[in-house]
Amino acid sequence: MEIFDYDNILLLPRKCRVESRSDCDASVQFGPHRFKLPVVPANMKTVVDEPITEMLAREGYFYVMHRFDLDSLAYARRMREQGLMVSLSVGVKPADHALVEQLAAEGIGADYLTIDIAHGHAESVQRMIAHIKQHLPSAFVIAGNVGTPEGVIDLENWGADATKVGVGPGKVCITRLKTGFGTGGWQLSALKWCSRVATKPIVADGGIRHHGDIAKSVRFGASMVMVGSLFAGHEESPGATVEVDGRRYKEYYGSASDFNKGEYRHVEGKRILEPVKGHLADTLREMQEDLQSSISYAGGTQLSDLKKVNYVILGGENAGEHLFM
Repeated sequence: MEIFDYDNILLLPRKCRVESRSDCDASVQFGPHRFKLPVVPANMKTVVDEPITEMLAREGYFYVMHRFDLDSLAYARRMREQGLMVSLSVGVKPADHALVEQLAAEGIGADYLTIDIAHGHAESVQRMIAHIKQHLPSAFVIAGNVGTPEGVIDLENWGADATKVGVGPGKVCITRLKTGFGTGGWQLSALKWCSRVATKPIVADGGIRHHGDIAKSVRFGASMVMVGSLFAGHEESPGATVEVDGRRYKEYYGSASDFNKGEYRHVEGKRILEPVKGHLADTLREMQEDLQSSISYAGGTQLSDLKKVNYVILGGENAGEHLFM
């Protein structure tokens, strides 16, 4: 298997079939809903909060609310009262099992539940999937994170409706440095590897540095792409605003960092400062336009056409450009 990451790959254009790039459809059906983009902001405290998730849900974008320092039951109730979909993160501890039971008992339910732990190929995740399916059988369950075909196969067999692929490739993740494990540095290749065995949707999580990486993720098997740092530095972002040498930044840290945990214990994340990059709505519009352009370069009219293009691997051991059909 060839090993590469986003910077090592370029997609090859095909004959354009549209009069205007704006004619291309970048939307995606993911579970019970269709969304404007195959992109979701990372479920992290410095990326999403309640106002942001409300805006995303209203405007037709997918969201996953984080699970840190949050009354998830009350949050879900408020979203339902506004007629908005409910998409929550859960862990695998007794409190998370209880939350699922409460959502069912109070009739709130959930459209999407993301089992969000660092090492998702675990027996605890198998038990949590079964628990959700017992109490909230209509919820669309996303489970992760994994980094191997074996992990994808097991999670699908355990009942997950989608799997989240990516172990430590994010900008604020240091899993590979702390543990020696992960997909950091070869996330795109891991995505290709995992998607070959998947029979259900895959969420590519981490390693996205440019909008073109979204198109590359779709090409190699992702139905949805989770993005952290590109969403972290907006005016609306919940991270603290910091000024350095007259320039404004937003705080961004990993869920497994001591900044998020409140203690230095089993730390696999760090804190960085992201330059403030304007408003979230403008970035979402630009992402849509860039993805429409990607589809036009693919000679297509819709998102799935990206899966049909060829690509080249640049540099490294490949010593030049190698065409893959």
